[in-house]
Amino acid sequence: MSVPPPAVEYGAGTQLHSAQNTRQRQYEADSHTKDEIAAIVLDPGYSVTRAGFAGEDTPKSVLPSYYGHLQDGSTVFDDSAVHNPTPGMEIRNHMNTDSTVNDWDIAEKLWYYSITSRLTGRKQTSPLRNGLNDPPPQGEDQEMEDAEEQENPLAETPLLMTEPGWNPPKNREKTIEIALEKWGAPAFWLGREGVLAAFSSGKPSSLVIDLGASSTSVTPVHDGLMLKKGTLRSPLAGNWVSDQLRMIFSQSNPQVNITPHYMISSKTPVDAGTPAQATYRSFANPPHESFYRLQQERVLTEFKETCVQVWNPHKQGSSLAQNVEHIKTQDQGRPFEFPDGWNNVFSVDRYRAVEGLFDENAAITDDKNPAPKAEHTIPKLAKTALDAIDTDIKPHCLYNVVVTGGSSLFYGLNDRVFSEVQAMYQGSRIRLHSPGNLVERKYASWVGGSILASLGTFHQMWISKKEYEEQGSMIVEKRCK
Repeated sequence: MSVPPPAVEYGAGTQLHSAQNTRQRQYEADSHTKDEIAAIVLDPGYSVTRAGFAGEDTPKSVLPSYYGHLQDGSTVFDDSAVHNPTPGMEIRNHMNTDSTVNDWDIAEKLWYYSITSRLTGRKQTSPLRNGLNDPPPQGEDQEMEDAEEQENPLAETPLLMTEPGWNPPKNREKTIEIALEKWGAPAFWLGREGVLAAFSSGKPSSLVIDLGASSTSVTPVHDGLMLKKGTLRSPLAGNWVSDQLRMIFSQSNPQVNITPHYMISSKTPVDAGTPAQATYRSFANPPHESFYRLQQERVLTEFKETCVQVWNPHKQGSSLAQNVEHIKTQDQGRPFEFPDGWNNVFSVDRYRAVEGLFDENAAITDDKNPAPKAEHTIPKLAKTALDAIDTDIKPHCLYNVVVTGGSSLFYGLNDRVFSEVQAMYQGSRIRLHSPGNLVERKYASWVGGSILASLGTFHQMWISKKEYEEQGSMIVEKRCK
């Protein structure tokens, strides 16, 4: 995945070097040299889809991966549409919870929209059809050249896309087909999210722990290559923590109602712990239940960002369960106000919500939410991944533990991860890296792709359209390891 050093360092002689030079000449022969147009980096996730130009620090296009399915069968994208309480609109996702695509038609439309709405726009066509002049006579056919330009937004722009480490071959082949055939990109590359996150941290050999919305993954990376046998995923991630909070609030006394913002017409300030005094909106034709749940998720995200904290038994000396009374009396807690005005100071519950990420016995359960498996907790994931790789590579990974992902922002999580790894591998040199910058932490794989695609030496790695036409979609399995 990383840009390869000279062939002599691989011990492959002139054969590898010659093959790379051939690809470099072929790419430049297609008139897309490194000094011309910047590549586009597309990073689709279960919760958010990010797109931007290579070489930039942040993605210009950040859209929800959720979309609205209207009653007439049409679909809408973007924040303004997805978060608008449209009657009967159902919220769906084109991905499975493991971040692999299950609806390719929607995926293609969403990715296309994320690029064209913020980055490329629509191609300029004949002045007769740009809306500034009278329309052409009825029945006049649109020029084929104009049509082709509009259908190929990436006709002059190489595309680098990210993927989860467990993405199946058929999905990888479908992705390159969309990029090179339907969008007309001149060159393409598919990068593993874990490898790109390692690249963004400057650690070509590392253990990447990525906590996303729908899954947590652990990826061992050595010399810029993903070690597949040690790559693991778990469903214990940001959305799972949200479900923990739902159960905590429903089981509390009094019960805490998570009323979304769109349901509130007005509210009156109240003291902590007293009932809310709010006026609620009514809808003759209310949105779908999935819309209500998505808006609840936004409230829970605010709570997670402001209140939730990770308990560290290695520093505190004992487990969270043994310190409940101490926390109730000594912990100052953190205040939070819900959209309807109800507010309180939270102490023990803000620790309980995330404890199950590390200890399966501490997870809150009910009939619909069984206890998680031990092997899905972060410590067990890390240990299983490290035990699966060669012993001579393990020290490099332990010395470069990279923590990333939007759900890794819980206060105290880095300290807990470090303590857990240190307890499992006593005597080993362990160092943890986690970007302090919020954008770099949340968009690590996109940032890594931006860095990689902007390097001049990376041009020999692109899969050109000509190579794709000669070898077919299976080339992505050979070239994008």
